[in-house]
Amino acid sequence: MKITKKNGKVVLYDDVKVINSILKANAEVPGEAIGRKKAAIFADEVFNRVAREHDVIRTQDVRDCVAALLREKGCPQTAEHYLGFKN
Repeated sequence: MKITKKNGKVVLYDDVKVINSILKANAEVPGEAIGRKKAAIFADEVFNRVAREHDVIRTQDVRDCVAALLREKGCPQTAEHYLGFKN
């Protein structure tokens, strides 16, 4: 799957970036522990969700999906920290 970044550049989806972003956001939230394995499962689920919709998606679509998934999985504070990151 390809992602169109804000600057218009098209890149391949990189689950490692999603995993690291989830972990970085979660590190700021003491009550919602997410380990690397769980973050990898979340990143895989994000990929599956957004890949069903389009071959090429926007960065914002991935961000929105990650935040929604984190909320669904009981990590609303991590979702808010994640959305607060600058891209």
